[in-house]
Amino acid sequence: MKNIKEDERLNVLNHSCAHLLAQAVKHLYPNAKFWVGPVIEEGFYYDMDLGEEVIKEEDLPRIEQEMKKISKDGKRIYREELTREEALERFKDDPYKLNLINNFKEDEVISCYTQDDFTDLCRGPHVETVKELKYFKLLKVSGAYWKADVNNKMLQRIYGICFSTEEELTEHLNWLEELKLRDHRKLGKDLKIFTIIPDAGQGLIFWLPKGVALKKVLEDYSYEIQKKDGYQFVSTPILGTRWLYETSGHWEHYRDNMFPVMKTLDNEELVLRPMSCPHHCLIYKSDLRSYKDLPIRYSENVIMHRWEATGGLTGLERVRGMNLTDAHLFVRPDQIKGEVAKAYNLINKAINDIGIKIDYIELALHDPNNKEKYHDDEALWQKAEDAVRKTLDELGIVYKEAIGEAAFYGPKVDIQVKTLSGKVITFATIQLDFLLPERFDLTYINENGEKVRPVMIHRGLISTYERLISILLEQYAGAFPLWLAPVQVSIIPVSMEHHMEYANKIKDLLEEENIRVEINTKEDKMGYKIRESQMQKIPYTLVLGDKEKENSSVNYRTYNSNESIELNLNEFIAKLKEEIKTKKINIDK
Repeated sequence: MKNIKEDERLNVLNHSCAHLLAQAVKHLYPNAKFWVGPVIEEGFYYDMDLGEEVIKEEDLPRIEQEMKKISKDGKRIYREELTREEALERFKDDPYKLNLINNFKEDEVISCYTQDDFTDLCRGPHVETVKELKYFKLLKVSGAYWKADVNNKMLQRIYGICFSTEEELTEHLNWLEELKLRDHRKLGKDLKIFTIIPDAGQGLIFWLPKGVALKKVLEDYSYEIQKKDGYQFVSTPILGTRWLYETSGHWEHYRDNMFPVMKTLDNEELVLRPMSCPHHCLIYKSDLRSYKDLPIRYSENVIMHRWEATGGLTGLERVRGMNLTDAHLFVRPDQIKGEVAKAYNLINKAINDIGIKIDYIELALHDPNNKEKYHDDEALWQKAEDAVRKTLDELGIVYKEAIGEAAFYGPKVDIQVKTLSGKVITFATIQLDFLLPERFDLTYINENGEKVRPVMIHRGLISTYERLISILLEQYAGAFPLWLAPVQVSIIPVSMEHHMEYANKIKDLLEEENIRVEINTKEDKMGYKIRESQMQKIPYTLVLGDKEKENSSVNYRTYNSNESIELNLNEFIAKLKEEIKTKKINIDK
């Protein structure tokens, strides 16, 4: 773990290297104009306008060479402070810099940094000389709209990274290579888990047989642990009326993330549902409820659709059609603490069983200075936030507060996990909601015979299955633990003529124990079949010949091992069952 001073040093290096990149590009492309070049977690980038010229990946080594040439010259980098008039004059031929200058506050200090023949607007700080910028690498090139607005011109963006030492750079580049091998999009294709067919719709996932098997394991697991925790399972329509989302408030606050309205022949307005909470409110309201009935915990395997910008679609991580285990709890006020604790413990169990580590817990609160983003009952907000904060404190759960990150209807507890690439994502959530019961007029009869409002708790368990499987593919590099593996056992008969009957017998026995198994019947050499099983990262590969047939045994090897082990058939089955039951996990695949 790098300390703060090391992080500050890296930030200065990377920011300075962004300017080195811009200077090199200006040498090679004299008409280039530059927008911004910030430091990011993964290094730096610079957005640039090259007119009609296009930089491709194969051009990056040439730019790097020019950067190294500039670095060897060792020119000093010096800072100037300019008046607004001086800045406008200095950059009068650059519309991008003029835009920046004109958007500075009146009292803001305008500074620029110069290294030899290149000057750029910048707050700094920078290294003393370009000679300090030795250990860098340009990583990729992409497009980026000016000011991130699709209505603006498309600029070119070059990404890079810079370190203090060659060893650090080499280590980072090796890590990036490992990330490429673990990219869930590559693994999903190689292991035949899923595919995306743009002609059928961007951001929509086609699950292949092995993907369906993996998804079914996760769905069944989710069902079982919720069932033990007292959840009732419901199923609601994939469509909802506009009225449904106007009533819930999603129409006002979430409309830009919803698919367009579809009008039926009788003028009913329907939309693909972006969430299931309004549907579950209607199920609750469909019957008279007593205080003795609460808590009521509804769970559903929900299919939802949300509109995501095309540029943001990323394999399974960000999609337009998604599937998740979604739950809504209707509770009495005195049950809030117990139900939040119960929901948190269930999420924690799932995360541990699947082998994912929590990075931190976040309490997302509303921003009282941004009233348009949230429902406008400030007293209700205070009540909800105080309730969830008190609950977390009493449970001893360590959390960070994040003002402005609440849902429009209430505060939420977000369980954040870090992906292999270092990106932090919300994996599971618990949200307290006093608003929707009010909007849908939900009630129960209390012990005094009076109608009162329940409190609603939204609970996401293990993210969407799309995002979960993307994380698991990358975390395990496709080599899933036995209990999750789409194919758990691959059987290879030595001879199709003499050993197929025994292979089928073992297959039947394993399937009776709900073990996912396949027989390799291809007319290939034995070595190739074993190698194929390893490439598909199947946990156990059985090779069956005369000896195994005579001894009622199996000869197996595990993934990533060349060791062959013979074991009695019954002992082998018992071994598999125990490993599946205990959900044995090995992260170091």
